[in-house]
Amino acid sequence: MPEPFVADLDQQISRETLEMQARQGAAALVAMGAGADVPVAVLMRNELAQLEILRAAALAGTVIVALNWHAAAAEVAAICDDSGARFVITHRDLIDAMRPALVGRQVIGVSPDTSLREAYGIDDSAAATDPESPEWRNLVNAHPPLEHREMMRPLMRYTSGSTGTPKGVRKITSGPVKDFEQILARVGQEMLRLKPGSRFLTAAPLYHSAPSTLTNAALMTQGVSVLVASKFVPEAFLETIEKHRITHIYLVPTMMNRMIKLPEDIKARYDLSSIEFCISTGSPWPHDLKVAMIDWWGPVFWESYGATEIGFMTLVSSQEALAKPGTAGRMQMGGTVLILDPDGNPLPAGEVGEIHARMDAFGGFEYSNDPASRKAAEKHGHISVGDLGWLDDEGFLFITDRKKDMIITGGANVFPAEIEALLMRAPFVRDVAVFGAPDTEFGEQIVAAIEPSENWTPNPAEVMAFLDGKLSRFKYPRIIDFHKSLPREDSGKIFKPRLRAPYWQNAGRKI
Repeated sequence: MPEPFVADLDQQISRETLEMQARQGAAALVAMGAGADVPVAVLMRNELAQLEILRAAALAGTVIVALNWHAAAAEVAAICDDSGARFVITHRDLIDAMRPALVGRQVIGVSPDTSLREAYGIDDSAAATDPESPEWRNLVNAHPPLEHREMMRPLMRYTSGSTGTPKGVRKITSGPVKDFEQILARVGQEMLRLKPGSRFLTAAPLYHSAPSTLTNAALMTQGVSVLVASKFVPEAFLETIEKHRITHIYLVPTMMNRMIKLPEDIKARYDLSSIEFCISTGSPWPHDLKVAMIDWWGPVFWESYGATEIGFMTLVSSQEALAKPGTAGRMQMGGTVLILDPDGNPLPAGEVGEIHARMDAFGGFEYSNDPASRKAAEKHGHISVGDLGWLDDEGFLFITDRKKDMIITGGANVFPAEIEALLMRAPFVRDVAVFGAPDTEFGEQIVAAIEPSENWTPNPAEVMAFLDGKLSRFKYPRIIDFHKSLPREDSGKIFKPRLRAPYWQNAGRKI
């Protein structure tokens, strides 16, 4: 069996080398006062050095505060203040833009590698050494490996802020599980089906909960190779699968949609026969897209529904997804789910309500400096993360939409995800977001923000013609806006508040 490795698209090292360098990095963190239970913010794009830093933090017992590098300096400052992070590890080209957030904090710079520079067009001057911030690699090289390791602490995540100010989610291990590595090892075995010789790949950003948890689970599974791409490029992703004989993949639906729209000759060019398991989480996966991917890659796809606060909750195989279109699967690892009405009463199978779940396997959680929100989220020992859905009589969960995204127009409930899934089937639509805008007569009206495909002249009449006969009339958009590009993260999550804001700023009520 080939030696397992850890890599990005620029470098490849053995797992033994990663462990040795991470132990040196752990010693450096401890020496500078960033050891056990100390929050350290990490503001990086995907690359091999980030995997080393995450492992070093695990060995030192450091609490990593994962930051979205797309965030504004004010947002980064607020999160660092809330979490108490006095140390920030960041790519050097990001330092200048983040300086207002870095005042009074110890900054550790990471020089971006070649593939990352090429992917994001980073020039040498932008990544130049800042004399006030030591270089991560120099710190690693200056310390002998840490001999005594601490228990691994869960990463601290901040919600995307789509419902307002981001909340810090601090996971709490409980019961017999004290070291988070035990949780990750179980995820690797039970959720990812990893085994010695498996090769795991993702291009999803590691500042998000799901891809980083699954990547860390792969790192915690003996004999598994781990490869991260700094940026998702559809054809390059297929090339990487073939080149490295990848067996396990994390993708999000946005990535799949971009690959499925590649020309047929490009899709047929690459040997994808090594793929055994591909998992998706994070955003709704339209059934038509799922069927198309299964037709192309085979029944290797699994979907999981989860939340930063709770962990991975459900899992559904390709076969189950085809038999029950739209399902997110059944609860896993001993988890339970309740569907509750607005008064907190359990609803029977088939009725839509707010989803509340409990996953003891992932431990508990708390919101940083916000115990009231934590208390309000819990009913009957189960936690809500604001999604609506229903259960069938076999216990399969179906997600209807985000509670906050539901549009009430003329007294009728409209779920944007249904309209978005339909419009994504249109050959002239590259991306779409549906949301509600104020309306004096009906309360809210439906808006469709569309990013057109190339070589199509935007035409609202053509959009309406596509919907004809496929959707109830009251669900038709009353406003169609065309955008050169929609504000969507690499993870697939779209920034709907940015699209909604212009409609609601003078409405006299909050969105």
